[in-house]
Amino acid sequence: MKSVLAILLGSALLAGAAQAQETNAQVAVMTDWSVFAEPKSGTPTECFAVSAPKESLNTRDGQPVSVRRGEVRLFVTYSKGQKVGTISFTGGYPFAEKSTVSVAVGSDTFELFTDGEFAWTADAAQDEKLMAVLKKGTNAVLTARSGKGTQTQDTFSLRGFTAATEDAAKRCQ
Repeated sequence: MKSVLAILLGSALLAGAAQAQETNAQVAVMTDWSVFAEPKSGTPTECFAVSAPKESLNTRDGQPVSVRRGEVRLFVTYSKGQKVGTISFTGGYPFAEKSTVSVAVGSDTFELFTDGEFAWTADAAQDEKLMAVLKKGTNAVLTARSGKGTQTQDTFSLRGFTAATEDAAKRCQ
């Protein structure tokens, strides 16, 4: 079970990443991924690569439904000096309590744990494994469940993922 401190720190990091997209400067676009960095002079202390899904499917009881969601984004965030990025996801709604988000890339599947509207890997070792798979993949399919019982499936293109994450990491060395 994750420690409360890890959950609180992860929540703060992910909330910051979501807000950072609004306040930080977009510094590069790599096909389907964008890179953002703090708009301060010198070396930024936080940089991230982010993408929106190419497709979203929302279902309830196996039937497609129309639902209102906030921004849906897949992030890889780097803090100054961090070698491996922190992978996170916001589904645009509060996730079902104690649920997980499934990330499928080809035949590989990973689980992200959830808290509120955010989900992330368990630790840096999982980030590293998932990063390696994402760099080799074509699409990532993230499947989750909302607190209202809606099943969501968001498909993210991985075109530009490697270039964007490498650029974000380099900017925050």
